[in-house]
Amino acid sequence: MLFLLGILIVAGSVFYGFVMSDGRLLALWQPFEILIIIGGAGGAFLIANPWHVIKATGRMIPQVIVGKQPDRKLQIDVLSLLADILLKARREGIMSIEKDMDKPGESALFARYPAVIKRHELSLFIADYFRIIAAGNLTAFELEAMMEQEIEARLYELQRPGVSLGRVADALPGFGIVAAVLGIVITMGAIDNEMTQVGSHVAAALVGTFSGVLLAYGLVGPLASVLRHQAEEEIRLYEAVRACIVASLNGMAPQLAVEFGRKSLFTHRRPDFSELENKLRGR
Repeated sequence: MLFLLGILIVAGSVFYGFVMSDGRLLALWQPFEILIIIGGAGGAFLIANPWHVIKATGRMIPQVIVGKQPDRKLQIDVLSLLADILLKARREGIMSIEKDMDKPGESALFARYPAVIKRHELSLFIADYFRIIAAGNLTAFELEAMMEQEIEARLYELQRPGVSLGRVADALPGFGIVAAVLGIVITMGAIDNEMTQVGSHVAAALVGTFSGVLLAYGLVGPLASVLRHQAEEEIRLYEAVRACIVASLNGMAPQLAVEFGRKSLFTHRRPDFSELENKLRGR
């Protein structure tokens, strides 16, 4: 919703200001200039990025438009799942969770939280480290170092769509100049025509520069920034898992270990202590 509102404000401010300055909106409609800019930038994006980054960008953009973010319910589910795993390990022994971790999609523990299962990478992250705890003898320090390495790699993956789109935003003014230069070439070819025709060609060339700059700073640049924010929100779930597991390995009770995970989340989306406590008591 904020994305659409922002687009309306940007477009309304620019075009309304242009009209109120005695401009004609029809003069800004130069489809071939826009084709040069958008087509060139889109082609450059395909050249510069591997297929999995292109697909990830395509998946994330609709989420930006509808305003989808990791919500409080998902965060509570992740923390509740961790509490369930730790409680079972404490009551029945660490080896009791091995089957759940081998196939989280078929686990009764994970089945309670379908929203977590849908986050395939996150559910595997949880399962992998509990499997390592059950099978190995790593210290809390060693396991934390390993988790930090994976979280860093995961953050890099999550940020690549935003970074790649940011580079497109940086390139758009350049493609606007390309469109403008081509427009000037056309103008030079028609220099012996009527002055009104020459002026029309010059205006079309200037619209190319305008369109490139507007798309860069009014649409694609902000969109890239939102994608980076989404990546930071997503990675906090992994940080919460890390904090919870490390606290448990250091001897904390499951309820207190989960509180370490809760404190790792951003404050504006973090579930309240009472919310999490009620969820755990209900379980």
